[in-house]
Amino acid sequence: MTDSVNQEGEQPAAVPEGMPEGAEQQANLAADLEKAREEAKDLQDRLLRLAAEFENFKKRMQRERETAMKYAEEGLLRDLLPTLDNLERAMEQGRTAADVAGLLEGVEMTMSGMRNTLEKFGLKPVDGVGQPFDPNLHEALAMEASATVPANTILQEYQRGYMFKDRLLRAAKVVVAKGNE
Repeated sequence: MTDSVNQEGEQPAAVPEGMPEGAEQQANLAADLEKAREEAKDLQDRLLRLAAEFENFKKRMQRERETAMKYAEEGLLRDLLPTLDNLERAMEQGRTAADVAGLLEGVEMTMSGMRNTLEKFGLKPVDGVGQPFDPNLHEALAMEASATVPANTILQEYQRGYMFKDRLLRAAKVVVAKGNE
């Protein structure tokens, strides 16, 4: 019997005495082939399991993304509820109170609280009266002559404009000075 060593450094399976040398190589190749088939089967099984895990992960991420989008405004709405409560109380007080000054003060405090909440979420007012007219932020509704205000300066604001983070949410509707005539 020949003491040959296969590629992995292992002794080949014992070949019976008297078997030709080509048959020994054939037996080694058959054993190597069977081993390679087992490894391929194991790798294919692992690949299928990994593909299934990946598909499950994709589906879970999609569900989580949909849930996050569906309830994205929840924090904002929760923070606005106290403002809604304060407005309801102000309306009740307005129906029964003779003191309009107290009602106005309560509404002003509610408005301030609402502005603070909206600013917390990234909403900021666009500067208006006294500022230079910017067509990217302001919508000119009219122009008026003014002897005291330089041309292209905002004289009056009909509707406040707002930025949401770095985007214009609504342009301010303004009256712009023409300058001296």
